[in-house]
Amino acid sequence: MTEIDAKIDALVPAWLTLPEIAEEFGIEVTRVRQLVKEGQLIAVRRGENRALHVPAAFIDGDKIVKGLTGTLTLLRDDGFTDEEMLEWLFTPDPSLPGTPAQALSENRGTEVKRRAQALAV
Repeated sequence: MTEIDAKIDALVPAWLTLPEIAEEFGIEVTRVRQLVKEGQLIAVRRGENRALHVPAAFIDGDKIVKGLTGTLTLLRDDGFTDEEMLEWLFTPDPSLPGTPAQALSENRGTEVKRRAQALAV
């Protein structure tokens, strides 16, 4: 759980707090914290009270966006920090088109994972 910088904060269009995600999922906040700890989600401290926030694009109704967890694992294996992963996921990629985060939410995870794997080469 890292402190967010202004550049990353500007890239991510919307954020959710852990209690908001817990409500969406119908689970306890402690379980959402566990999802972050397990690496299934990225949470960063932001805002006046430095509360933990997750990009809203990572949530699809009552579940994590399909393909996100695998993509995060690939990026971590490539040595990316949480901030670097957020920057990569929310920076427009003309070859997709759009951002990797948008592609994941549009069920184009295979394309995103392919690009994440290519980063390791």
